[in-house]
Amino acid sequence: MNRPSILLTTAALALGTLVPLVNAGPASAAPVSGGTAPASARGPLATAGHSHPQVLGVGGAGAYRIGAGLAALTAAGRIGWTAPACGGVVHAGATGSWAGVLILAFRDGRLVEVGTATAPPRSPAGAMVGMSFAELEDIYGRRGSLIRNDAGDAEAYLVRVGSRVELFTGHPIRPGVGYFQVGPASFVERNFRQGSTC
Repeated sequence: MNRPSILLTTAALALGTLVPLVNAGPASAAPVSGGTAPASARGPLATAGHSHPQVLGVGGAGAYRIGAGLAALTAAGRIGWTAPACGGVVHAGATGSWAGVLILAFRDGRLVEVGTATAPPRSPAGAMVGMSFAELEDIYGRRGSLIRNDAGDAEAYLVRVGSRVELFTGHPIRPGVGYFQVGPASFVERNFRQGSTC
């Protein structure tokens, strides 16, 4: 074998991997406070179908930003399936590298919830599916709290960030977190506490 060509091939592969990661940096720093990320921050994320930040925050994840329109995400090829529910809510699945990872909920055509039953993604603080509620308390301290639904038959860990929340709900067959979701408290927390409106 010709060792210099192996080294050149290895270097080219390494550069091909590092350049998208370096360019994607600003996208992972997109604001999570509900504002729209600048086009320069959205650009690399929108074009890198195989690479995404492994973080799910109250602003969403990648192209799936809270407040994004269902029609726009569908037109961009970001929605793999939809399932209409009641009350103007539509559940949907992500595409690309987020396929099978993110479940989305839209109300009146706008993204109001992003959730996952996998790990990663993790929260900005490092919490994720599979952790115990005690581990979440160690991570969040006074910023979070253990809550129960109004019926008293389910427990979750809630972290408030302004008008939005991170909500970690239980696992159906073992103790700890089975689902992690983010979005406006008026939708995410309310649905956990009171259940669906219909």
